[in-house]
Amino acid sequence: MSKRNRSPKQKSTLREYAEAILIALLLALFIRTFVVQAFKIPSGSMMNTLLIGDHILVNKFIYGVKNPFTGTTWIPFKNPQRKDVIVFKYPVNPKQDYIKRVVGVPGDTIEIRDKKLYVNGELQNEEYAIYLDSRVIPGSVQKRDNMDPITVPEQSLFVMGDNRDNSYDSRFWNFVDFSAVKGKAFILYWSWDRENFSVRWNRLADLVN
Repeated sequence: MSKRNRSPKQKSTLREYAEAILIALLLALFIRTFVVQAFKIPSGSMMNTLLIGDHILVNKFIYGVKNPFTGTTWIPFKNPQRKDVIVFKYPVNPKQDYIKRVVGVPGDTIEIRDKKLYVNGELQNEEYAIYLDSRVIPGSVQKRDNMDPITVPEQSLFVMGDNRDNSYDSRFWNFVDFSAVKGKAFILYWSWDRENFSVRWNRLADLVN
């Protein structure tokens, strides 16, 4: 049937479908931009909190409503806190997303001595941190295991992966600006073990802590 021969009823139905699809797309775009977004974990830098193949949802609303293009906060709610697991634009390549744990907020002094993390001079009890390399690398070689005290600037965060011996993080490239933060990871909705070609059913619906 040609377009000329379509009845008003058919035209009305097609228009309703088109409007419904457009509204659904706009709603999905709004939710993804301002409310919640899905991310997949590609590396083991956050083991054992997050594993390769985990799929998570990130709350983009918790830290405020942001300009999606510049990262400027339009409506502030609260700032990231220590121990939050956040997704952010990688400072070295903003087109790439990273996920790490906040260990220092503005004004904090961060120091690492023989793999141990000190914040404002206090040794941190980090039950989520793992160390898989028995070597302790001197600070003169690299900052992974030993780092002189450094103070976190305003509007910035110091972040580290939970897999401390295998994480490229603030120890190497310094700070994450507030404007680069996309949101806080809060729940696992899917987990695929590619090595064993199986679903990790026991991880589904786990909260990210």
